[in-house]
Amino acid sequence: MAKKVAVIMGSDSDLPVVKAAVEKLKHFGIPTEVHVMSAHRTPDAAAAFSKQAASAGFGVIIAAAGKAAHLGGVLAAHTTLPVIGIPIRSSELDGLDALLSTVQMPPGIPVATVGINGAANAAILAAQMLALSDPALADKLAEMKADMAAGVAKKDAAIQEMVNSL
Repeated sequence: MAKKVAVIMGSDSDLPVVKAAVEKLKHFGIPTEVHVMSAHRTPDAAAAFSKQAASAGFGVIIAAAGKAAHLGGVLAAHTTLPVIGIPIRSSELDGLDALLSTVQMPPGIPVATVGINGAANAAILAAQMLALSDPALADKLAEMKADMAAGVAKKDAAIQEMVNSL
């Protein structure tokens, strides 16, 4: 059975950003569950979820949080699964606070961290992790990269045509 990815948001207000991760995971055909849990308001629920995530069939956990952004660390502290953090931009410090809170973890509790509001990259990174043991998923990722390269080549050709006609 294919491993699932858990997408945990610190607040439902994170959904507009997190939506890109969910869409990308679904594009790859990766089973996904999305939940709201808070490192500060529901720490017991976050810890309990993380402790049972591997036995529940998850292969990766994505944690999206803004401001203090401790969610990724709380989840990572209670599992051996890889945890990917998405720092969410907030109005106060434009997401820098969340980025630093997510990436600055103590030794032994890593949280792989993408850029601020980098939900699509979090999903791609999760897919790459799962693809280590899923050749069909690895093929989908290779196809995505080939499509990206073809898109750049097409844009380059258009620019060359435009520049040559000047």
